[in-house]
Amino acid sequence: MSAFGSQSMAAPLRRVLMRSAANAMRDADRAAWHYGPGFNPAKAASQHAVLAELVAASGAEIEWIEDKADGLSDSVFTHDPSLMTDRGALILSMGKPLRAGEPSLHEETYRRLGIPILGRVEAHGQVEGGDCVWVDARTLAIGRGVRSNQEGIQQVSNLLTPLGISVYGFDLPLWQGEEACLHLMSVISPLADDLALVYSPLLPAPFYQMLKARGIRLVEGDAEEFAASNGLSLNVLPTSPRKVIAVAGFPRTKAAMEAAGCAVEIFEADALCIACEGGPTCLTRPILRQ
Repeated sequence: MSAFGSQSMAAPLRRVLMRSAANAMRDADRAAWHYGPGFNPAKAASQHAVLAELVAASGAEIEWIEDKADGLSDSVFTHDPSLMTDRGALILSMGKPLRAGEPSLHEETYRRLGIPILGRVEAHGQVEGGDCVWVDARTLAIGRGVRSNQEGIQQVSNLLTPLGISVYGFDLPLWQGEEACLHLMSVISPLADDLALVYSPLLPAPFYQMLKARGIRLVEGDAEEFAASNGLSLNVLPTSPRKVIAVAGFPRTKAAMEAAGCAVEIFEADALCIACEGGPTCLTRPILRQ
Protein backbone atom coordinates (compact mmCIF):
# COMPACT_ATOMS: atom_id res chain seq x y z
CA MET A 1 0.00 0.00 0.00
CA SER A 2 1.19 3.52 -0.77
CA ALA A 3 2.11 5.77 2.14
CA PHE A 4 0.49 8.82 0.55
CA GLY A 5 -1.77 9.88 -2.30
CA SER A 6 -5.18 11.50 -2.42
CA GLN A 7 -6.92 12.73 -5.57
CA SER A 8 -10.40 11.80 -4.38
CA MET A 9 -12.59 13.47 -1.77
CA ALA A 10 -14.38 10.30 -0.65
CA ALA A 11 -12.27 7.18 -1.33
CA PRO A 12 -11.57 5.22 1.88
CA LEU A 13 -9.50 7.35 4.28
CA ARG A 14 -6.34 5.41 5.19
CA ARG A 15 -4.02 8.06 6.62
CA VAL A 16 -4.74 11.59 7.82
CA LEU A 17 -2.94 14.58 9.31
CA MET A 18 -4.43 16.12 12.47
CA ARG A 19 -3.35 18.44 15.27
CA SER A 20 -4.69 18.33 18.81
CA ALA A 21 -6.59 21.37 20.09
CA ALA A 22 -5.25 20.84 23.64
CA ASN A 23 -2.28 23.21 23.41
CA ALA A 24 -2.88 24.99 20.09
CA MET A 25 -6.17 26.54 21.25
CA ARG A 26 -5.49 26.81 24.98
CA ASP A 27 -4.71 30.56 25.10
CA ALA A 28 -6.56 31.66 21.96
CA ASP A 29 -7.80 35.26 21.90
CA ARG A 30 -11.39 34.79 20.78
CA ALA A 31 -11.68 38.23 19.15
CA ALA A 32 -8.34 38.01 17.32
CA TRP A 33 -9.18 34.61 15.83
CA HIS A 34 -12.78 35.54 14.98
CA TYR A 35 -14.18 32.76 17.20
CA GLY A 36 -17.77 32.90 18.37
CA PRO A 37 -19.04 33.30 21.95
CA GLY A 38 -19.40 29.53 22.31
CA PHE A 39 -15.63 29.01 22.12
CA ASN A 40 -14.23 27.19 25.15
CA PRO A 41 -10.67 25.86 24.78
CA ALA A 42 -11.00 22.93 27.20
CA LYS A 43 -14.33 21.86 25.70
CA ALA A 44 -12.94 22.31 22.18
CA ALA A 45 -10.03 20.02 23.04
CA SER A 46 -12.32 17.30 24.39
CA GLN A 47 -14.61 17.53 21.34
CA HIS A 48 -11.56 17.29 19.07
CA ALA A 49 -10.48 14.13 20.90
CA VAL A 50 -13.91 12.57 20.22
CA LEU A 51 -13.54 13.38 16.51
CA ALA A 52 -10.09 11.76 16.50
CA GLU A 53 -11.60 8.62 18.05
CA LEU A 54 -14.24 8.47 15.30
CA VAL A 55 -11.60 8.95 12.59
CA ALA A 56 -9.40 6.21 14.09
CA ALA A 57 -12.38 3.88 14.46
CA SER A 58 -13.05 4.25 10.72
CA GLY A 59 -9.71 2.54 10.10
CA ALA A 60 -7.64 5.63 9.29
CA GLU A 61 -4.16 6.07 10.75
CA ILE A 62 -3.75 9.53 12.31
CA GLU A 63 -0.42 11.31 11.90
CA TRP A 64 -0.14 14.07 14.49
CA ILE A 65 1.50 17.45 13.95
CA GLU A 66 3.53 18.21 17.06
CA ASP A 67 1.25 19.56 19.79
CA LYS A 68 2.86 22.65 21.25
CA ALA A 69 1.69 26.06 22.44
CA ASP A 70 2.93 28.06 19.44
CA GLY A 71 -0.05 30.41 19.35
CA LEU A 72 -1.30 29.00 16.00
CA SER A 73 -4.85 28.36 17.20
CA ASP A 74 -6.27 27.66 13.73
CA SER A 75 -3.57 25.03 13.08
CA VAL A 76 -6.01 22.39 14.32
CA PHE A 77 -7.78 22.97 10.97
CA THR A 78 -5.22 20.91 9.09
CA HIS A 79 -7.16 20.79 5.82
CA ASP A 80 -6.05 24.26 4.74
CA PRO A 81 -2.22 24.64 4.71
CA SER A 82 -1.47 21.78 2.29
CA LEU A 83 -2.96 19.63 -0.46
CA MET A 84 -2.06 15.99 -1.13
CA THR A 85 -1.63 14.48 -4.59
CA ASP A 86 -0.53 11.04 -5.77
CA ARG A 87 2.95 12.49 -6.37
CA GLY A 88 3.37 14.29 -3.04
CA ALA A 89 2.22 17.32 -1.07
CA LEU A 90 1.63 20.86 -2.21
CA ILE A 91 2.46 23.41 0.48
CA LEU A 92 -0.16 26.15 0.21
CA SER A 93 -0.21 29.81 1.26
CA MET A 94 -2.79 31.11 3.68
CA GLY A 95 -5.20 33.95 2.96
CA LYS A 96 -5.73 34.60 6.70
CA PRO A 97 -2.62 36.46 7.95
CA LEU A 98 -2.79 34.89 11.43
CA ARG A 99 -2.33 31.49 9.76
CA ALA A 100 0.86 32.37 7.86
CA GLY A 101 3.00 30.07 10.05
CA GLU A 102 0.98 26.93 9.39
CA PRO A 103 2.29 25.76 5.98
CA SER A 104 5.80 25.35 7.42
CA LEU A 105 4.32 23.08 10.15
CA HIS A 106 2.95 20.86 7.40
CA GLU A 107 6.19 20.89 5.44
CA GLU A 108 8.17 19.86 8.55
CA THR A 109 5.69 17.06 9.26
CA TYR A 110 5.75 15.71 5.70
CA ARG A 111 9.55 15.70 5.73
CA ARG A 112 9.48 13.76 9.00
CA LEU A 113 7.06 11.26 7.47
CA GLY A 114 9.13 10.90 4.30
CA ILE A 115 6.42 12.32 2.04
CA PRO A 116 7.81 14.27 -0.96
CA ILE A 117 7.03 17.97 -1.41
CA LEU A 118 5.75 18.49 -4.94
CA GLY A 119 5.86 22.28 -4.76
CA ARG A 120 4.79 25.41 -2.95
CA VAL A 121 2.46 28.34 -3.50
CA GLU A 122 4.74 31.37 -3.14
CA ALA A 123 3.87 35.00 -2.30
CA HIS A 124 1.76 36.76 -3.43
CA GLY A 125 -0.20 33.69 -4.34
CA GLN A 126 -2.77 32.40 -1.87
CA VAL A 127 -4.62 29.08 -1.87
CA GLU A 128 -6.23 27.40 1.13
CA GLY A 129 -7.15 23.72 1.14
CA GLY A 130 -10.76 24.50 1.99
CA ASP A 131 -11.09 26.03 -1.48
CA CYS A 132 -9.83 22.86 -3.23
CA VAL A 133 -12.22 20.13 -4.41
CA TRP A 134 -11.21 17.07 -6.45
CA VAL A 135 -14.07 16.66 -8.92
CA ASP A 136 -12.31 13.50 -10.07
CA ALA A 137 -8.72 12.26 -10.01
CA ARG A 138 -7.80 14.47 -12.98
CA THR A 139 -9.87 17.57 -12.19
CA LEU A 140 -9.27 20.02 -9.32
CA ALA A 141 -11.68 22.90 -8.67
CA ILE A 142 -10.45 25.87 -6.60
CA GLY A 143 -12.69 28.60 -5.20
CA ARG A 144 -11.45 32.13 -5.91
CA GLY A 145 -12.51 34.31 -2.99
CA VAL A 146 -11.19 36.01 0.15
CA ARG A 147 -8.73 33.18 0.95
CA SER A 148 -7.53 31.98 -2.47
CA ASN A 149 -6.50 34.33 -5.28
CA GLN A 150 -5.90 34.01 -9.01
CA GLU A 151 -2.10 34.08 -8.63
CA GLY A 152 -2.24 31.15 -6.21
CA ILE A 153 -4.62 29.20 -8.44
CA GLN A 154 -2.29 29.78 -11.39
CA GLN A 155 0.68 28.47 -9.39
CA VAL A 156 -1.23 25.31 -8.45
CA SER A 157 -2.22 24.87 -12.10
CA ASN A 158 1.42 25.27 -13.19
CA LEU A 159 2.44 22.51 -10.75
CA LEU A 160 -0.39 20.08 -11.55
CA THR A 161 -0.97 20.51 -15.30
CA PRO A 162 2.27 18.62 -16.17
CA LEU A 163 0.85 15.69 -14.15
CA GLY A 164 -2.25 15.56 -16.35
CA ILE A 165 -4.48 17.37 -13.84
CA SER A 166 -6.77 20.17 -15.01
CA VAL A 167 -7.24 23.03 -12.53
CA TYR A 168 -10.31 25.29 -12.70
CA GLY A 169 -10.92 28.45 -10.66
CA PHE A 170 -14.47 29.42 -9.72
CA ASP A 171 -15.51 32.79 -8.26
CA LEU A 172 -17.05 32.73 -4.79
CA PRO A 173 -19.42 35.39 -3.40
CA LEU A 174 -18.32 37.63 -0.53
CA TRP A 175 -21.36 36.42 1.45
CA GLN A 176 -20.77 37.52 5.08
CA GLY A 177 -17.62 39.56 4.48
CA GLU A 178 -13.85 39.25 4.53
CA GLU A 179 -13.56 38.17 8.17
CA ALA A 180 -16.02 35.31 7.84
CA CYS A 181 -14.62 32.50 5.76
CA LEU A 182 -16.52 31.22 2.74
CA HIS A 183 -14.43 28.47 1.14
CA LEU A 184 -15.58 26.47 -1.86
CA MET A 185 -15.96 23.57 0.58
CA SER A 186 -18.35 25.73 2.61
CA VAL A 187 -20.94 25.05 -0.09
CA ILE A 188 -20.08 21.47 -1.14
CA SER A 189 -19.07 18.31 0.71
CA PRO A 190 -18.50 15.26 -1.50
CA LEU A 191 -20.13 12.13 -0.02
CA ALA A 192 -18.91 9.71 -2.72
CA ASP A 193 -17.31 10.16 -6.14
CA ASP A 194 -20.79 10.53 -7.66
CA LEU A 195 -22.63 12.19 -4.75
CA ALA A 196 -22.23 15.54 -2.98
CA LEU A 197 -23.99 17.54 -0.28
CA VAL A 198 -24.45 21.14 -1.46
CA TYR A 199 -25.98 24.49 -0.65
CA SER A 200 -26.81 25.43 -4.22
CA PRO A 201 -27.71 29.13 -3.72
CA LEU A 202 -24.01 29.87 -3.06
CA LEU A 203 -22.52 27.42 -5.58
CA PRO A 204 -20.71 29.13 -8.47
CA ALA A 205 -22.99 28.52 -11.45
CA PRO A 206 -20.24 27.15 -13.77
CA PHE A 207 -19.13 24.77 -10.99
CA TYR A 208 -22.73 23.59 -10.56
CA GLN A 209 -22.87 22.96 -14.31
CA MET A 210 -19.59 21.00 -14.19
CA LEU A 211 -20.90 18.77 -11.39
CA LYS A 212 -24.13 18.09 -13.27
CA ALA A 213 -22.23 17.37 -16.51
CA ARG A 214 -20.04 14.84 -14.67
CA GLY A 215 -23.14 13.01 -13.44
CA ILE A 216 -22.59 13.91 -9.78
CA ARG A 217 -25.87 13.71 -7.85
CA LEU A 218 -26.45 16.71 -5.59
CA VAL A 219 -28.11 16.45 -2.18
CA GLU A 220 -29.44 19.79 -0.94
CA GLY A 221 -28.51 20.72 2.62
CA ASP A 222 -31.30 22.31 4.64
CA ALA A 223 -31.28 26.09 4.09
CA GLU A 224 -32.30 27.04 7.65
CA GLU A 225 -29.65 24.79 9.18
CA PHE A 226 -27.04 26.20 6.78
CA ALA A 227 -27.87 29.76 7.81
CA ALA A 228 -28.03 28.96 11.53
CA SER A 229 -24.63 27.22 11.45
CA ASN A 230 -22.83 29.64 9.11
CA GLY A 231 -22.43 26.71 6.75
CA LEU A 232 -21.10 24.17 9.27
CA SER A 233 -24.13 21.91 8.73
CA LEU A 234 -22.64 21.15 5.31
CA ASN A 235 -19.10 20.40 6.50
CA VAL A 236 -19.02 16.61 6.66
CA LEU A 237 -16.07 14.21 6.40
CA PRO A 238 -16.35 11.05 4.28
CA THR A 239 -14.30 8.21 5.80
CA SER A 240 -15.33 6.05 2.82
CA PRO A 241 -18.00 6.44 0.12
CA ARG A 242 -21.36 7.21 1.75
CA LYS A 243 -19.95 6.93 5.28
CA VAL A 244 -19.52 10.35 6.86
CA ILE A 245 -18.81 12.15 10.13
CA ALA A 246 -20.87 15.29 10.77
CA VAL A 247 -21.44 17.90 13.47
CA ALA A 248 -24.42 17.19 15.74
CA GLY A 249 -27.46 19.45 15.74
CA PHE A 250 -28.60 19.47 12.11
CA PRO A 251 -31.21 16.71 11.82
CA ARG A 252 -32.71 17.78 8.49
CA THR A 253 -29.33 17.83 6.74
CA LYS A 254 -28.50 14.46 8.32
CA ALA A 255 -31.82 13.05 7.13
CA ALA A 256 -31.16 14.29 3.56
CA MET A 257 -27.81 12.44 3.52
CA GLU A 258 -29.40 9.29 4.95
CA ALA A 259 -32.14 9.45 2.31
CA ALA A 260 -29.35 9.46 -0.30
CA GLY A 261 -27.96 6.23 1.17
CA CYS A 262 -25.33 7.58 3.56
CA ALA A 263 -24.47 6.37 7.04
CA VAL A 264 -23.90 9.45 9.23
CA GLU A 265 -21.99 9.53 12.54
CA ILE A 266 -22.29 12.74 14.56
CA PHE A 267 -20.31 14.35 17.37
CA GLU A 268 -20.93 17.36 19.60
CA ALA A 269 -18.87 20.28 18.31
CA ASP A 270 -20.40 23.54 19.53
CA ALA A 271 -17.20 24.80 21.20
CA LEU A 272 -14.91 23.65 18.39
CA CYS A 273 -16.60 23.62 14.98
CA ILE A 274 -19.54 25.98 15.39
CA ALA A 275 -17.61 28.55 17.45
CA CYS A 276 -14.45 28.43 15.29
CA GLU A 277 -16.02 28.12 11.81
CA GLY A 278 -14.45 24.79 10.82
CA GLY A 279 -16.01 21.33 10.64
CA PRO A 280 -14.68 17.76 10.55
CA THR A 281 -13.37 18.15 7.00
CA CYS A 282 -11.43 21.27 8.06
CA LEU A 283 -9.94 19.38 11.03
CA THR A 284 -8.42 16.67 8.79
CA ARG A 285 -5.89 16.70 5.96
CA PRO A 286 -6.12 13.39 4.09
CA ILE A 287 -2.66 11.97 3.34
CA LEU A 288 -3.88 8.72 1.80
CA ARG A 289 -7.26 7.87 0.31
CA GLN A 290 -7.50 4.67 -1.71
